[in-house]
Amino acid sequence: MSTSVDFIEFAADQAAGTGAVRYRKMFGEYMLYVDDRPLLLVCDNVAYVKIREETASLLADAPVGPPYAGAKDHYILDIENRDLVHDVIRALLPVTPIPVKKSKKKKED
Repeated sequence: MSTSVDFIEFAADQAAGTGAVRYRKMFGEYMLYVDDRPLLLVCDNVAYVKIREETASLLADAPVGPPYAGAKDHYILDIENRDLVHDVIRALLPVTPIPVKKSKKKKED
């Protein structure tokens, strides 16, 4: 099962008010970005947060699990708890870099 458009839109709505929120489909699932920083991985209608020191106290009681086969465990975020979603995003924004776009190599003749 993959993430539904309704669910990712709900997740984006829950994150609204924390910055510029957008999402992007990746490998059949979604990444939710705030201010161009990849913060939430959404797979099978579940929001995942990378396990980091900055969110440990906020998500101490959250379940953990891999978002897909072969992935490291992530916190499973209660996306329905808007206050928690905002707290997690506020904790992650200062420590999550904006991805650098890789330049395409020029084709040599």
